[in-house]
Amino acid sequence: MIKIENLSKSYGEKVIFKDLSMSLENGEILAVLGPSGIGKTTFIKTLTGLEEAQSGTVNLDGKELQVGDSELTAKIGLIFQDFNLFPHLTVKKNITLAPVLTKTMSEEEAAAKADSLLEKLGLSEQADLYPYQLSGGQKQRVGIARALAMNPQVIAYDEPTSGLDEKATKQVADVMLALKEEGVAQLVVTHDLPFAKDVADQTFDFEKEVKRS
Repeated sequence: MIKIENLSKSYGEKVIFKDLSMSLENGEILAVLGPSGIGKTTFIKTLTGLEEAQSGTVNLDGKELQVGDSELTAKIGLIFQDFNLFPHLTVKKNITLAPVLTKTMSEEEAAAKADSLLEKLGLSEQADLYPYQLSGGQKQRVGIARALAMNPQVIAYDEPTSGLDEKATKQVADVMLALKEEGVAQLVVTHDLPFAKDVADQTFDFEKEVKRS
């Protein structure tokens, strides 16, 4: 379970959001909805430590952590909107890089984990390809595999269907629903209402529910 409490972010005097609170259980998908430019991406970056929060705590499976704490950010896997894959590395190397660099796995363990994830996500044949050789949907699934390689407790997605066609969008939805069955908590920022309806157990309307003063 993840419970976010009183998360606030501002740039100088401009308040992006204030005292934002939400929670989701393990095996639950929460969709954060709202139009582009309203602060959804800033929220996800703040939660995962890429932006500095002015205040906020997260209770993760009974343990309270400050937003920005390295222990918290290590337990949240972030899937970027633009994938952020390393163009000079193969698909498999993109997945094994972080576990090896952080010394959470040996090279052999990371390779075995990557092979398992690639098979699970239907990407085994793409293991030795480079990102430029992949479709948008394949890149998104590689991003998911890369996040899963670090064994996160929560996965956060920033507009995971942006730029994807109907087939690729369904593939991403299928992956998320499979992870849900495995008990993974997932937080998805999106303006894609049909997609949110297909995958989410609950929704959070950023425009209506967020305070800015």
